[in-house]
Amino acid sequence: MGTALVYHEDMTAPRLLWDDPECEIECPERLTAALDRLRQCGLEQRCLRLSAREASEAELGLVHSPEYVALVRGTQVLGKQELQALSGQYDAVYFHPSTFHCARLAAGAALQLVDAVLLGAASNGLALVRPPGHHSQRAAANGFCVFNNVAIAAEHAKQKHGLHRILIVDWDVHHGQGIQYIFEDDPSVLYFSWHRYEHGRFWPFLRESNADAVGRGQGRGFTVNLPWNQVGMGNADYMAAFLHLLLPLAFEFDPELVLVSAGFDSAVGDPEGQMQATPECFAHLTQLLQVLAGGRVCAVLEGGYHLESLAQSVCMTVQALLGDPAPPLPGPLRPCQSALESIQSVRAAQAPHWASLQQQDVAPALSPSARSLEGRPLPVQPGGPECEAAAAVLSSLLDQRRLHPTPPVRTAVALTAPDATLVLPPDVLHQEKSAPREEAEAWARPHASLAQDEALTVLAKLLYLLDGILDGQVSSGIAAIPASAAVALLDVAIRRGLSRGAQRLFCVALGQLDRPLDLPDDGRTLWLSIGGKEAAAPSMFHVSTPLPGMSGGFLSCILGLVLPLAYGFQPDLVLVALGPAHGLQGPHAALLAAVLRGPAGGRILALVEEESTPELARVLARVLHGEAPPSLGPFSGAAPEDVRALRDLRRQLEPQWKMLQGAGEAG
Repeated sequence: MGTALVYHEDMTAPRLLWDDPECEIECPERLTAALDRLRQCGLEQRCLRLSAREASEAELGLVHSPEYVALVRGTQVLGKQELQALSGQYDAVYFHPSTFHCARLAAGAALQLVDAVLLGAASNGLALVRPPGHHSQRAAANGFCVFNNVAIAAEHAKQKHGLHRILIVDWDVHHGQGIQYIFEDDPSVLYFSWHRYEHGRFWPFLRESNADAVGRGQGRGFTVNLPWNQVGMGNADYMAAFLHLLLPLAFEFDPELVLVSAGFDSAVGDPEGQMQATPECFAHLTQLLQVLAGGRVCAVLEGGYHLESLAQSVCMTVQALLGDPAPPLPGPLRPCQSALESIQSVRAAQAPHWASLQQQDVAPALSPSARSLEGRPLPVQPGGPECEAAAAVLSSLLDQRRLHPTPPVRTAVALTAPDATLVLPPDVLHQEKSAPREEAEAWARPHASLAQDEALTVLAKLLYLLDGILDGQVSSGIAAIPASAAVALLDVAIRRGLSRGAQRLFCVALGQLDRPLDLPDDGRTLWLSIGGKEAAAPSMFHVSTPLPGMSGGFLSCILGLVLPLAYGFQPDLVLVALGPAHGLQGPHAALLAAVLRGPAGGRILALVEEESTPELARVLARVLHGEAPPSLGPFSGAAPEDVRALRDLRRQLEPQWKMLQGAGEAG
């Protein structure tokens, strides 16, 4: 169905008509810069392009009062002085004669996007709009926002489409208090916002932006505020927030739709946010959200005032929505102490309302430590060295994209023999080619189980597929392997990968697959066995944990162990081996593969035991190709023994793997 891109050129019309340093950054160039970059990168052409319509006044009335809508309607006939006087009655707002028309287009674009996704015309999409919306309240404009585009879209999804669970993720650097006020007593909407807070010293200076504001009445626990108490938060901090806070709650909530208040003032270089997250981080965040709600993700532009950073971040988000692999995150990834304290304070505040947090090791909220201010970045001054550093980061990212283009083949499947029952997405490659036989024989010599012709045939296909991934011709692949040779084939895949230039290889082994005895523990390979008899970590690069029996335990293992290790290790290649008696159902295997697309930039090779190949190959090919994994079904809690095993293992590994921090006590 593809990705929808909703836009209308009229939304570039409103501009500031008088001097106001606070408001001048909300300018038409924000839209044109983003759209121009989408076109330059060939992304707009790959989307289903929709021209935004105006929201009706009845649709605006889903969240706004009739009196307020009438007031904004009246701005169409006001002169400059009257517009300035009216604007002065609100906080950080300016009106223009075209504001009413354009604000209706912005809300209408969000509605069109939701309709397209929920009616099956698109899988997901982005509404490129201005003015933004998340600060707007029932009867007040606020913070450049006129109508609350995302809140209107959420209410529309509930009333027109009958949805009962909607997740709103607000990654703008400012708190979207307008959305919070509208839904704070509504348990059908889970609202998550991270925002620059600095203990209440940053706009909008609200006590209710803090972690202990969790909603009201029946909505308690459905407002989740993550306050950033210092500037300079980066990729590791954002990823930790998703892995250890947002995603556990989101899986338990099980949304039918994900709406993103996509503000990019939380990206590097932005004068408002003063954060350090690079644009490709938003591809990873988007990709993680796509494992929810059947992939029904609707992003709506909010803030973003550094034009280059905004344009690149928009492109990264659209690439992820299109299913392209997310570029690897620059490292090292280590959350800062202040971020961990904030995450822990939110987990403590939310624990009474969520079973997924009650089962985990939630420590009491921490008071800010003296270390929180160590290394705190100085405020970014326009034209100063910090801006130059941000420009260098963005320029480097462009260079990386030119050096590492998207592989021509996104997913390839190598089977021992053709299987007429296996139906794959139309542009998944059925690989028929093999490496030369003498090459396969050379790699097979140390392994008696690879001496037979059938095993050599499988090995030759595996080598050819692996080389295609390492050479940048294929992004990801699936290879069917016989159970009798699974251990040997995995050993060859690891050694071949390292010999062909992979600097770091992450191997996730499920089932009866032992770690090769002579595999060097030199930091180039991280071995994680899921399905061992007990949780153990003989070294920081050799980890074993039992396979949890309940979906809640499996999710905790993925979010609290597998992904933090993967992002902390930052591999060039991920191997997922589903060996004999691996114990995974299709949806669980699909989720594992889907989330592991991120850490290595999409370079993932799945080895699937032949007996389970048709069903698993089909679902794995779809998720590796960028589709959403199937639902795990209703949330079920983790078994106590699984909770204890994961907690003890995480505590043992946290000193070496900093991305594991955040699921328990910080520091």
